[in-house]
Order: sequence, then structure tokens, then C-alpha cells
Amino acid sequence: MTSTSAPPRTAAELLAGFCAAIKWAHLDEDVKARTRELLLDLIGVALAGSRQPSSPPAATVAFDLGGVGNATVIGTNQKTSAVWAAMANGTAAHAVELDDVTTESSLHPGVAVIPTALSLAEETQTTPARMLEAIVAGYEVTMRVGNALNPASAYARGFHPTGVAGVFGATMAAGRLLGLNPDQLSSALGIAGTLASGSLEYLAGGAWTKRLNPGWAGHAGITAAHLARSGFSGPKSVFEGRLGLLHAYSDAADPDRLLADLGRQLQVMRVSIKPYACCRYNHGLIDCVLRLSREHHVQPIDVERIRLGVLTGGALLVAEPIEQKRTPRSVVDAQFSAPYAAAAALVYATGGIDAYTPDKLADPTIRELMARTECYRDATLDANYPRLWPAAAEIHLRDGRVLATRIEHASGEPENPVPRAALVDKFVSLAAESLSEDPAAIAQRILTIDTEPDIRGLTAALRR
Repeated sequence: MTSTSAPPRTAAELLAGFCAAIKWAHLDEDVKARTRELLLDLIGVALAGSRQPSSPPAATVAFDLGGVGNATVIGTNQKTSAVWAAMANGTAAHAVELDDVTTESSLHPGVAVIPTALSLAEETQTTPARMLEAIVAGYEVTMRVGNALNPASAYARGFHPTGVAGVFGATMAAGRLLGLNPDQLSSALGIAGTLASGSLEYLAGGAWTKRLNPGWAGHAGITAAHLARSGFSGPKSVFEGRLGLLHAYSDAADPDRLLADLGRQLQVMRVSIKPYACCRYNHGLIDCVLRLSREHHVQPIDVERIRLGVLTGGALLVAEPIEQKRTPRSVVDAQFSAPYAAAAALVYATGGIDAYTPDKLADPTIRELMARTECYRDATLDANYPRLWPAAAEIHLRDGRVLATRIEHASGEPENPVPRAALVDKFVSLAAESLSEDPAAIAQRILTIDTEPDIRGLTAALRR
């Protein structure tokens, strides 16, 4: 008799089995605290984003196609189906470029995962604790897929990793909330592979499509999970298969990163929170310029030129082509311009949301400084990318002095975290205009949300 052994389990099957076993009650207290902080941050960013001009069209489509439902569209007074609320809320939350981000995977996990989990938890009337464990699972998958893609290669192919990897995390979060078993979860990931998308062509003219990428990931993730629950099959070799994601979306994928150190440290602990309202590749540069400006009392009139050390992996986003980056025509263009980030930091002493407005973009002083800003690459900056994202800057003064500095960890990274009090302040500043209740009280409510029996009390407070 010839015995046949079972084929080895695929990465999707192993990830599904691991994520299916995540239980909120069994997680370490630091993981729980971090997950609640990420929820707080994303909700605040979504409330601010709901006031951006790109968000009402997305909300209108959600209401038109989703009808009346049980999931809140944040910043409005209406509810629709979860699958469309996830689209609208994810799109809104990505509008101000302040949602959480990662280094190794170079993407935004929360904006795809949390709107998915929040809308589906409200629709299914599940407990906040179950929603939070779904969020942890969603981050785990999003970031691991992003790690394996190799972000620089995905960017070079024209793909936005947040949209591509985010659909898998959204699928996992949705699958957990819909009660899928590990076999169904791995099939759902396979289905998500045919829904993964996200183009970088928004860089050509400041279009809003980057904001849609995570919103659509949430919509697709809920769809994939429902399909799997209904018996629809997906390829469980979706990641490493001959025609799978890692071959289709990257020229230099690292499949080992899908499962490396699985269970040793949850990915949710490797997330950065953004203090500045622009592409993460600009954050270290802003830190450098602010440091030099404060330490040496630099005034714009003193500056002959600025030189910025840009990571090669992010140059496509914020530094190339340099003439385009020196002349941004829209807020989206400015969010992805290293020259604008440096000039605004020098002139306004901030990289916050108030620095990214049409009037600031038109400021003649900003325009003059951008014209005298150049970007360069440095092998020492790239040496440990994408694990580390250092940055460097030089300010050449008219009196002949050259001020230079370098930072290893930008503000908000796990090695240089945003303090809890500053995180609450960020929420209050972003959310106050959209809330009828005290934003500080709502912040504290979110930070203890797992003690509540239902999510609907919180989501009611997020409607106008």
C-alpha cells in the first residue's frame, strides 16, 4: 500500500489558522492598549477626513448603492450597509494623510482594517472586544503581506501597497467578525487576491484615487469574506503560487516575510502613528528641518538652499520628478512633495494638517523655498531600508554656514512614539469640529471601549 502525505499548508492557510486563534482576552496588556490607541487615532483622522472635499462624493455613492442600513458613515447623520460604509469611511480616513503607517511594509494598515471592522461590528451588533481582536488579526495579515511584497518593488510596478495588501487584512477582519473557520478564512484570502488593487497614478495630477484605495480594500474585504462564508472558493496558494500575488505585484518579493516570526510579536506593535499630514517619507525630513530651525533660529530669508536626503524607496513618491515636486498644484501634490514638506516646516514650524491648505500652497515664500530645494540619495540612508527609515537635511544659509542633521527614527515610530497625551490631543483637534459631544470624553470612551457591551453607543456619537 502506498501512503500519501498531505501537501504542506500554504501561507494563507497558516495565516488563517493563526489569526483564527487570536482572542482579545488572551492578548498582552500592551497589545490591547496599542490596539485601542490605533482605533482612537483612526477614528479621529476619519472625522477630519469626512470634512475633505473628496469624502461627500464617496458617502453619496455609499448611500445610493448601499441604501439604508445599520453601519454609520462617519461624519454624516446616516447609516448604510457595512460593505459600503467601509468604502466611505476608509476613503475619508485616508484624505488627510494622518492615518497610521508602517516602515517595513510601507503602507497604511489601519485605514483598510479599522473602517471594515467598525462598520461590520455595528452591522452585526458584535461586542467591542470581538471587533478589537478582528482588528489585531487584520493588521497582522496586512503588514505581513506588505512585508513580503517588498514595497520599493511594488511602487516601481505602479502599485499602492495599502490597497494591494490592505484587502487581505480587511478580509481577515471581516472574516473574523462573520465567524469564518480557518478553512473559510484561507479561502477568503484567496478570493481577496482577485480583488487586490491600488494604482499610484494619482501622483501624475493630484487626483483623489489614493484615498479610494483603502476604502475599496475594505469594501472588497467584506465582499470576499461573505463569498467565502457562502461557499465560494478561492485559491489557497494566493500568495506564493506561480501566478499568485507575490509574482504578479512585485519583481523582488520576499515570501519568507509572510510568516517570519509568526506569533513572536504581533504586527500591531510595529505600527507608527503620524504627527504630520503628508506622506510618511516626508516625516523624517520634517523632523530634520524643524530641529535645525529651532536649534539655530533659522528664518526663511536666511536660507540660500535646502538639501534633503531622501530614501530611494520613497523617491518616486516625494522627490521625482523634482520639478514637479517643486511646483505642486494641489493639496494632494503637496502631501507627496519633499520640497513642500521642508518649506512648510521652515515657514510655519509645523507639518500638521493646517500646513496642507490651498492658501499655504500659494504662499510666495513657500514657492521660493521649494525652487531652491533639492533632493539627493545616500547609500547610508538606504542601508537598512525598509526596516529603518532615516532621513537627513542640510540648510545652506546666505552667510555661508551649512546646518546639517540626520534622524534615525521619525516622530511616531515605535522607537520614537507619540505619547498618549499627545495622541488624545491629536484626536481632539481633528474630531472637535465634527462632534456634538465633548471630544476628550469620546477619546476616553474609545480608550476603554472593550469594557462596553455594544459598539453602537460609540458609533452613534460619530454621526453628526
